[in-house]
Amino acid sequence: MIVYRCEEDIIRNLKDAGCGEAMIQEFMENLHCGKKGKGTQLLEEYRCRLLEHLHQDQKQIDCLDYLLFMMKKEQEKQDTI
Repeated sequence: MIVYRCEEDIIRNLKDAGCGEAMIQEFMENLHCGKKGKGTQLLEEYRCRLLEHLHQDQKQIDCLDYLLFMMKKEQEKQDTI
């Protein structure tokens, strides 16, 4: 099991994950008060939001890919005429 060496490691990880200052402060407060479960819940909710954004972005990429595919297909069709 990996144990963080210091609070700075935890804060750096949270920042790298895209957590804002308010969320980092709330998480650290929970950690200091012995409320690991509450801190874990906060991180899991944030992870779900990130995943939801990822899925939305993927749908947008899929739409663009389809449009590009159809445009290339139409261009190939015109090129053969």
